[in-house]
Amino acid sequence: MNKIIYLDTAASALKPESVIVAQCDFLRNSYANTGRGVCARAVAADKMLADSREYVARFIGAESANQVIFTSGTTDAMNRIVNIINGSRDVKTVAVSDIDHHSARMPWEHVSRCSDAKLVKIPLTKNYDLDYTNVPNADVIVITAMSNVLGVPQDVKSIIMAAREKNPDVITIVDAAQYVAHCPINVRDWDCDFMCFSGHKIGSDNGVGVMYIKNPDSFLPDKFGGGMVQNISGNNWNIDSSPNRFEAGTLPLAQIAGLPVAIKEWRAWSGGTDIISYMYDELSKMPHIKLLTTRDAKIISFVVRDMHVLDFGTLIGAHNICVRVGNMCASWIHELMGVPGSVRISVGPWNTMDEAKFVVSVIRGIAK
Repeated sequence: MNKIIYLDTAASALKPESVIVAQCDFLRNSYANTGRGVCARAVAADKMLADSREYVARFIGAESANQVIFTSGTTDAMNRIVNIINGSRDVKTVAVSDIDHHSARMPWEHVSRCSDAKLVKIPLTKNYDLDYTNVPNADVIVITAMSNVLGVPQDVKSIIMAAREKNPDVITIVDAAQYVAHCPINVRDWDCDFMCFSGHKIGSDNGVGVMYIKNPDSFLPDKFGGGMVQNISGNNWNIDSSPNRFEAGTLPLAQIAGLPVAIKEWRAWSGGTDIISYMYDELSKMPHIKLLTTRDAKIISFVVRDMHVLDFGTLIGAHNICVRVGNMCASWIHELMGVPGSVRISVGPWNTMDEAKFVVSVIRGIAK
């Protein structure tokens, strides 16, 4: 098989060998369910889970490991956050934006269709950034820390400060699925109430994500079952404290074992800005290419004039080049920019400048 040039990291990162080794080692030598046994393997699994949670807590700047909940990914977390909030608070107004991923906004749109809750929009600047000077008054605000189409970090701290000036009791939710791959997260500095990201965006296995909750024990659980209840007597039961109260059932333990290893590997990478800058400059010289991102963005999104993005994807794929084409599960920003979809280039630690030069030459041939 010919060598594949993988430029779709923003969709899912390739897995380093160290992550694969860590997961295989856990499965071979330490696997057992957690919180359910006292044998040597169960103790080892419990320690792995606790150590991984502590590592993630430090990685995101959390005050306590008990604020870290493991999920199956960002989409799972964003949907669960809606249910957690609605189970404990009376929500009348929710602020969303046109740079949101489908999973960040659709659950709240569903809520608004089934209740009296009203959706309002966070305005965007002329550069499609969230306008933190004009944040609406809301009970809940959803903040996309980085659009998966535009690739520009947002000023999360300023947006949250502005939201709290309008409503001190506002619940703030940060979607950091794209942000985590490029910028350090500090949930205490942001002062957010919820934050989530997917491990597979930074090289861990699929099926594991992180949901941070600032004050977890002030919210009721959204899932029930083994591991989240302290005791049951007839019809009466007592819910455990966090993180157990939000982790009913068996966790994706092998994936959790690989997550800290993936984080360590990812933090050692410089981010590929030299490759992105080079490709941006070269694409900007091609008359049939319309760039949708700025030069300082962490990704490149573009369209080829008079060519459907799926056709482009097929043509570049014939050269064993993997890019993302479509609406990126972010329909609203594409609609705002007047395009049905786009082509996205995103890089990872495995990409080289030689690959970038080859890809540029292929795109030049397709778009001429």
